[in-house]
Amino acid sequence: MYNRYDMIRNRYRRIVFFFGRLLFSLIVWDLVFPKIGLRNWAARTRSDRLRRSGQAFRLLAISMGGVLIKVGQFLSARVDVLPKEITDELAGLQDEVPAEYFEDVRRVAEAEFRAPLTSMYSQFEATPLAAASLGQVHRAVIQRRAESGGEPQVANVVVKIQRPNIESLIATDMAALETVGNWLQHYRPISRRADIPALLREFKRILYEEIDYLAEGRNAETFAENFSSDERIHVPQVIWTHTTKRVLTLENVWDIKITDYAAITKASIDRGEVASRLLDTYLKQIFEDGFFHADPHPGNLFIHPLRSSSSREGGQRDWKLVFVDFGMVGHVSPVIKDGLRELLMAVGTQDAHRLIQAYDMLGVLLPDADTELLERASAEAFDRFWGKNMSELQQVSLSEMRQFAEEFRELLYALPFQVPQDFIFLVRAVGILSGMCTGLDPQFNVWQHIAPYTQKIVAEEVRTGRDYWLEEIRNFGRTVFALPYRLDSLFSRIERGDINLRTPEVSQQISRIEASIRQVLAGIIFIGFLISGVQFYLANYLGLGITFLVGAGVSLLWIVLTLSRR
Repeated sequence: MYNRYDMIRNRYRRIVFFFGRLLFSLIVWDLVFPKIGLRNWAARTRSDRLRRSGQAFRLLAISMGGVLIKVGQFLSARVDVLPKEITDELAGLQDEVPAEYFEDVRRVAEAEFRAPLTSMYSQFEATPLAAASLGQVHRAVIQRRAESGGEPQVANVVVKIQRPNIESLIATDMAALETVGNWLQHYRPISRRADIPALLREFKRILYEEIDYLAEGRNAETFAENFSSDERIHVPQVIWTHTTKRVLTLENVWDIKITDYAAITKASIDRGEVASRLLDTYLKQIFEDGFFHADPHPGNLFIHPLRSSSSREGGQRDWKLVFVDFGMVGHVSPVIKDGLRELLMAVGTQDAHRLIQAYDMLGVLLPDADTELLERASAEAFDRFWGKNMSELQQVSLSEMRQFAEEFRELLYALPFQVPQDFIFLVRAVGILSGMCTGLDPQFNVWQHIAPYTQKIVAEEVRTGRDYWLEEIRNFGRTVFALPYRLDSLFSRIERGDINLRTPEVSQQISRIEASIRQVLAGIIFIGFLISGVQFYLANYLGLGITFLVGAGVSLLWIVLTLSRR
């Protein structure tokens, strides 16, 4: 007899066999064939092979559901990283998830309520509005008691019900993925950068949290509270009287899906503005709230056009960004938040040295990383690519990319980065977000949004405490006192002939040296004002002391603004 144990075992084998075959194919085509002189053949057939692989995974995920749908949805959103052949095939997973039979999900809901659905909802649509990897959503109507004691109020809601036996499906799928992860862990270039089994254990823990709908309801209320002062963001209300661990009832906010580009344009909404608001929202979630929506795939984000009588300038219509599905959320610890803020400020000010410090704070560098080489590569990347939008980056000439790769081939070969366990869902969310913004607006320029936010963070830190000032004093002090040694080292390298200048880079290097000299001089002026002001103040020459301290403040403000502009 074909029992439940046989079904689980066959499911496990099917997943493991698929990934095993895929890995074997990649090894043969991308590693073995180029070594034996078949590189051109492998390159010619690559597009078709990628398309077939994406199609095979999509069909497997659709037929099996569960965790594989989650994996496919994540990969489908990475249009900025993965080949178009794969993302095009996986894009259907946002809409092609097969629904469960209504009677099966009805039994789940009635077991939770311990009552028939007809007693809980005045109307309930048997046909699902949407089917997701772990549950599905149905439209319904409830009657809510009026606060004034009058007639009951009718409310349109959506009801999210878990798929039957979802716990065992997660356990089976994760066991299969953990087997594949153990294979990958034996591949040194991967294992030295990430503990795959640990990452999968973290993924499994979050998945089990995601099927607790009581926790999801609390997450939605926390998110709504964080954006309570922003009328541009909307979160559906949780109907707690009709919510249990496996059934979640929410206000119906179904509207234009964020990837329905034609509908967004037809509604007179600027797609570039949608991308901007989405990114700004996540900057707040990550860098201010420390609590973020970790599953921003297209099925969880909607555009709600407002029915306003007057249109905005340019004929654009007012709208709200709607978030749903808070089963998968992430928390940013204070330590990680500080590191991310440092990273954002380093990118916003194009400060390569500060960028390496941020990497170190976040723990993403391998212990043997060559930080000096990485800093030089980061500075060069800022000079070449900073400020370009996605379309401009895609049009960077092959020769320029090859020149950069040749200059830092040692670094690119080593790839001195690792993936901390705590980063799995932050990286996932940022990855999906990146692809979504690019899809909304191919001209989207992330630098234009990072720079103002960086200035905001700098201004806040300047206002809120002395720690920022003390750190800046220490940074400039180190720069000033290290200057004679660095100049001596520079001249020694020139005398030995260790420094080679390439003509196309001379003007860029001169500009950077001039900017650095101006910063050092400004730092010397700042320290001189500061020390003089303190000395005069302690000697009871209050007028002179305050004057010099004001001068120190003005010079430091000028330095900060200069860095922000750069």
